[in-house]
Amino acid sequence: MRVTGSGGRKRGSDPWGSRPVQVPQASRETARPPRRSMEGAADTRAPGGLQLEGSEEGEGSDAAAADCEGDLELNPYDGLPFSSRYYELLGRRRALPAWGAKYAFLEQLEAGPGIVLLSGEPGTGKSTQVPQWCAEHALSQQFAHGQVVCTQPHSLAALSLTLRVADEMDLNVGHEVGYCIPYEDCCTSETLLRFCSDEVLLQEMMSDPLLRQYGVVLLDEAQERTVATDLLLGLLKDAQRQRPELRLVVVTEPVLEEPLRHFFRDAPLVRVPGLGPPPRLAYRATVPGGHVSAACQAVLELHSREAEAGDVMVFLASKQEISACCEALQAQAPDPSLGPLLVLPLHPAVGRDVQKVYEASAQAGGGWARRVIVTHWLADAAFSVGGRQARRRRRAGAAQRKWLAVSRGPPAPSTQGVYNPRIRAKSQALRPISQRQAESRRLRAAGSPPGTCLRLYAEARYEQSFPALPPAPVTEADLSRLVLLLKRLDIADMGQCDFLDRPAPEALMQALEDLDYLAALDDDGNLSEVGIIMSELPLAPQLAKALLAACEFDCVHEMLTLAAMLTAGPCFVPPAARWEEAVVARQRGLLRTGGDHFPLISVFNASQQESDPGGWCRKHAVSEAALRLAGAVRAELLGVMQRIELPVSPPAFGTESNVVRLKQALISGFFLKVARDVDGSGNYLLLTHKQVAQLPPSSCYRLRRPPPTPPAWLLYHEFTISQDNCLSIVSEIQPEM
Repeated sequence: MRVTGSGGRKRGSDPWGSRPVQVPQASRETARPPRRSMEGAADTRAPGGLQLEGSEEGEGSDAAAADCEGDLELNPYDGLPFSSRYYELLGRRRALPAWGAKYAFLEQLEAGPGIVLLSGEPGTGKSTQVPQWCAEHALSQQFAHGQVVCTQPHSLAALSLTLRVADEMDLNVGHEVGYCIPYEDCCTSETLLRFCSDEVLLQEMMSDPLLRQYGVVLLDEAQERTVATDLLLGLLKDAQRQRPELRLVVVTEPVLEEPLRHFFRDAPLVRVPGLGPPPRLAYRATVPGGHVSAACQAVLELHSREAEAGDVMVFLASKQEISACCEALQAQAPDPSLGPLLVLPLHPAVGRDVQKVYEASAQAGGGWARRVIVTHWLADAAFSVGGRQARRRRRAGAAQRKWLAVSRGPPAPSTQGVYNPRIRAKSQALRPISQRQAESRRLRAAGSPPGTCLRLYAEARYEQSFPALPPAPVTEADLSRLVLLLKRLDIADMGQCDFLDRPAPEALMQALEDLDYLAALDDDGNLSEVGIIMSELPLAPQLAKALLAACEFDCVHEMLTLAAMLTAGPCFVPPAARWEEAVVARQRGLLRTGGDHFPLISVFNASQQESDPGGWCRKHAVSEAALRLAGAVRAELLGVMQRIELPVSPPAFGTESNVVRLKQALISGFFLKVARDVDGSGNYLLLTHKQVAQLPPSSCYRLRRPPPTPPAWLLYHEFTISQDNCLSIVSEIQPEM
């Protein structure tokens, strides 16, 4: 059943329309929009299959419901009687380790100094239960100081949590419980508990630095240490000092307890009990570069010899490795007598398909399938699918066991993008994970009975080569957008903002220099009128400046589409080998002279004109999800420009003059990203430093037949120092432009 109600809206529109959110069904009918639906009464999995913290498949739900069979108890949030589903989930919630810390937490939240720290291992129920306790606290005060907002480092986690918590509270998504993530808003004025990404709350603070609409702010998964998370810690600390009635809750793992207590000057700390017996731990060394195949082999071996039911989670370094592992596992069919393997990828690009990770693994005819979830850093703390919620009985009376395969070949690499301010480029570094990350993954298999953690590297490597903690992202990121937001908050001096780990002075100076080049700062170092408008646009500063320049060059309609497509990410997907030649031939029909930027506009426009955009995307090996996101981004950008009354030109794509004007607008924002062919063979020297780069294999200058002569001058969107040193999305320019 779809989430209903006027609050279930999206920003913008696209030819696919809004995809319905699958939610569980209540056991009663009301005059209001129906509550979540649950297909199959016999299935005891998490409602809608969505859960971030493991819940107990306890036997107490029936007793809980029986205790309340007398007078109907009303839900204090909407005044309606609780459904039987509520009592079923309440029994599972009470069995979570986090439940034991509830009353100590509420006591500190009500009587404490205004800031409460809560620490616990992953999978204990923190992310699902603490927001509900905060809502109870706000309800006890009749929401006099405002609503409750809960932030997550990743948008996908915020969406998933909303569905799970709304079901546990017996409320409607889009009414009392809602979410707001980039380019998607499902909240109304009656929303009492709101989930959002860190970036969204940071954007809200630009217009309301004290967050006066909120009475409780919950910063979850603080140990992830994203740039937005670290900045919010300092800004919220200052906001709470100016608004003593505001309650700030910071949820973390034990590794960050002491730094946070020092940062918040000995704020009270509530600890959540652990999951129980630790998992069994095993090491297996692999050959260098062979960790993907080693992970596949370990999964198949486990499946062939393990008689009990239990699911597997595999950690790899990147999305590419996840795809390779999934394809290999699906190609190697196990013995049918052992039951099938249900291979599921988990990374940000899966979008709403993340629900499949939580669906029951029952097969047609009553059989059973072992889930193999292949993921990376995204599941280090969020998306707890193991433990009691992941187990399925294969046969009556079989002992239940959970397995976790943490697959990392030496030295357990994780793909990271580290920004170098000196050359204004990222370097794609393959480096070891930290001991903290390895420990978080090990605890995925904790519980009673315990599971097994298999580490595909030598124990000596773990002890000698792995750093204790990963570097804070704020010390390795491009800070241009961060500095722009701080300037908008009237924080002229970066020293005025608290950080757990301060950014490098060199990175801050480079960010200020770039903003000055873009005319975002005035002579006094404050935001100029251009900078204020740039801060309103949810884009990187260079792309925001290009969009503003499009107003001058009369090509706003096309630049809106281009900015949306660049923000949405890669739109072309690798086709299957047997279709590669045919797909590439179709893609050549979308190419345009002048560069790689213009096919992105062609793809978007062509998909908009199709009655079956999904079929068109499959035919041309184009990502339907990327185009859907681009449609939402474009609609939001258009709304911002109309709100601040900027001119929007009529469409003129395809004309020669329009191509020239688009390039001029791009140069206005990306003038630091220009390269020159040094030898006439496609070796490009980047003008801001002495790096040499090549055209990407997907560039129109390589795909067109016959291949054209490489342009003498290029403007590029991105450059990452990696093994092949390829530029990303290039277009020919002329020096006189």
